[in-house]
Amino acid sequence: MDGLRGDQASWDFDGETIEIVYKKGWTHSPLLQELGRLSVPVGAIASVEFTPGGGRRKGWLLRLVIRDRMDPYAAVGAMLDERVQPFRLTGPAKTELIAEYLADQIRFAAEQREDAPEAETVTRLVPPTPLHIKTCEGTATLDGSTLRLVWSGDHASAAKRRAGRREYDLSEITGVDWGAPDGWGWGFLRVVTVGGGGGDARPKQDLGILRAAEDGGEVFKVFLMAATVTAHVWARGGPPPEDEAAGRWRTLARTTVRALTDSLAPGRDTTEETGEERPRDPEAIAAGPDLEWVFAQIERLGELHAKGLLTDEEFSAKKAELLARI
Repeated sequence: MDGLRGDQASWDFDGETIEIVYKKGWTHSPLLQELGRLSVPVGAIASVEFTPGGGRRKGWLLRLVIRDRMDPYAAVGAMLDERVQPFRLTGPAKTELIAEYLADQIRFAAEQREDAPEAETVTRLVPPTPLHIKTCEGTATLDGSTLRLVWSGDHASAAKRRAGRREYDLSEITGVDWGAPDGWGWGFLRVVTVGGGGGDARPKQDLGILRAAEDGGEVFKVFLMAATVTAHVWARGGPPPEDEAAGRWRTLARTTVRALTDSLAPGRDTTEETGEERPRDPEAIAAGPDLEWVFAQIERLGELHAKGLLTDEEFSAKKAELLARI
């Protein structure tokens, strides 16, 4: 077994699986410590990136590129700091040759896999079920087929306390959003269902949302729950078929995405149906982007991504682009 010790974790590779154990301690990422460990099968790996001098203090950087629709962390964590990505490892220059050798071994093994991985492979990349987390607003539990939100915490609103709980069968969930901490120190998990819409725009009142405080690592717990639910939703539906019809839908989706993001560009607007540009109203430019409109477009991106019409990378990039323009 080939092993490598890095700044964030240790990686051990037996030719079939990479066992990752994340380091503990106050200097290490609370998110990765919460995750604990991962077993990454070679079948889930699309490629391996190795960058000499790409880490801190001129050390090396090693990163696994996970296959399309098999990295739930990237899907829900567009706003996640690059330094705490689960499939990223850095280390000192003195171990560069060992790291490069391991990267070559993993890359070679991944390239030899001609068969497509099974849909359930994605669930091996997330914590096992049943998974239970607790925040100051309540709890979330995933048993493999059902996600249950219970608002029993001290910070739950009166509306949520009256509702008590809400259960979702995985078959009705199209995606799960994770919100990074805002200016008030709150993050959240938001469930997106078939049909979508209809929820309260305020996270404190929305019955599809479980809020989490920045203190105590709660935001990392809801992040892992969001990623785990996403993985199980993908496993049930499987990868989208890449037939001719799917290709046409993917092209339409990308055209729509360009219309959504380009329409926020200063000084111009875009007609969604034709893609043609038109001058924007000067008063609208001065007022800045409509926040409600921006978040509505992000929700539309999420729906396209959940249907398999956008890759993880496309969804994350466009979502980040929209948020950056607020």
